[in-house]
Amino acid sequence: MRKFALISIASLLLASVATSCLSDNNGTDVWEEYAQWREANDAWLEDMQQRTDDNGNPYYKTVRGAWDYNSYVLMHYFNDTTLTRGNLSPYYTSTVDFIYHGQLYDGTPFDSSYLSTAPADSVRRTTLTNVISGWVIAATEMHVGDSCEVIVPYSSGYGASGMGDVLPYSHLVFNMKLVGVPFYEKD
Repeated sequence: MRKFALISIASLLLASVATSCLSDNNGTDVWEEYAQWREANDAWLEDMQQRTDDNGNPYYKTVRGAWDYNSYVLMHYFNDTTLTRGNLSPYYTSTVDFIYHGQLYDGTPFDSSYLSTAPADSVRRTTLTNVISGWVIAATEMHVGDSCEVIVPYSSGYGASGMGDVLPYSHLVFNMKLVGVPFYEKD
């Protein structure tokens, strides 16, 4: 009987924690509050997944995270990747230099390296351990010199919480170029 009481109390605490995580400070359910935004984002993402080039081939390549098959991004390279294949490619623990700009699915900009001046004009240096999982997936697929458009689904981005100008359930679009992998150590 005592074991049943402890299990019941633990279940109630777990339910209250889970409910509070899905609500904002006013008690509003985030899923419901952003339903229209989420549905518009999802419809757009589905369109992008179905997009084809002039020859009828898929425009984007789906790239999955090696550590989590459910995490993925859509990538479209602007350069010929056969020309960069021998160049450095970052690891999960690498420091990387990127030129990029990020926008929401509707074209609203939210981040850009073009305002950076260090380590060089328009280049942002970061470690891959400090970015969203969608960036890690894309960056570890790229080689220095690659330039591409990357669509990051919200599950591989900021999720249901959002961040700054990025609303919850936002799919993100990045135009990015990998310009360097400083401090690169070979195996």
